[in-house]
Order: sequence, then structure tokens, then C-alpha cells
Amino acid sequence: MDRQNHSKILKITTSAVVAAVYAALTVALAPISYGPLQFRVSEALTVLPFLMPSTVWGVFIGCIIANIYTGSILDIVFGSLATLLAGLLTARFGRQGSSVKTRLLGCLMPVLFNAVIVGAVLTWGYQIQEFADPLKSYGFNALTVGVGEAGVLYLIGYTLLRQLPKIKSFREFVERVNHS
Repeated sequence: MDRQNHSKILKITTSAVVAAVYAALTVALAPISYGPLQFRVSEALTVLPFLMPSTVWGVFIGCIIANIYTGSILDIVFGSLATLLAGLLTARFGRQGSSVKTRLLGCLMPVLFNAVIVGAVLTWGYQIQEFADPLKSYGFNALTVGVGEAGVLYLIGYTLLRQLPKIKSFREFVERVNHS
């Protein structure tokens, strides 16, 4: 097998594993993974594109699979789109180097995209309206999704961004995925 094919297989396999882990974690922790106040632990994996840009697709596909569980096409399309957009920007920050600033901004992308997009899906797709004014309800839903997302990203995701590169075998694996 030539080097180019090996590289593609390694990236696809890595993304497939990320997708499986994302979906499994989300569904296994369903009571806290879905709804207006969600603490989707699997979202911590959205920091992986910071370290390995090719994992954007694994996180995206994992989110699609996890959102199929809801049965809502809005969740499947727009919730997964939020994760894809966040992953692409997180990867972009990762390419700028691993400083405190870029890690914090990389973690912020999933928080912002999920708050804005999933907040809208909850408000207008699921009709979760806590207030008579739909815009107030949207603001509330965006806030609750954002708070849960921030908890996951800054407690778990940021810790992963700081600690995983300290593990020699992980560093070597990232190097193989990124440069093979």
C-alpha cells in the first residue's frame, strides 16, 4: 500500500472512531445530552479538530448519528451543521498554534454555534417557548444551550486540549494523522 492511501485510511479510520465515540457517548448519556438544558459530554470531542483537523468529519458524522436518535430532521440537519461549522473554525484556530488564546477561542466555537443554532431549533422547531415573546424564548434557549456547552467545553474540552498533547503516544499519533 502506498503512503498516500495509508494516510487516507488513517484519517478516515480516526474520524470513524471519533464519530462512533461521539454518538455512543451522546446516546448513552441521553438524559443530559438532549433538550433545552443539555450537558452533552460528547461535545468535548469537538476540540479534536484543533489538534487533528481531519477529525472535523468524525465529530460531524457522530453528531448526525446522535441526532438521529431525536427523530427530528431539524436536529439532524441544523444541530449537526452547528457542530460542523464549530469544528471547521476550531481546526482553523488549531492551525494558528497552541496558545492559551487559540485554545480558548477553539473551545468557544462550539459554544457559540450551538447556542445560536440549537437555541433556534429548540425555540421554533420544538416550540419550546418559555416566554410570550418568541425572541425572549430564543434568547433563553440560546443561553441555556450555551451554558451547558460552555460547561462541557471549558471543563472537559479545554482540559483535553491542555493534557492530551502531554501524552507522548497521543502526540505521536497526532503527528502521524496530520503528516502522513
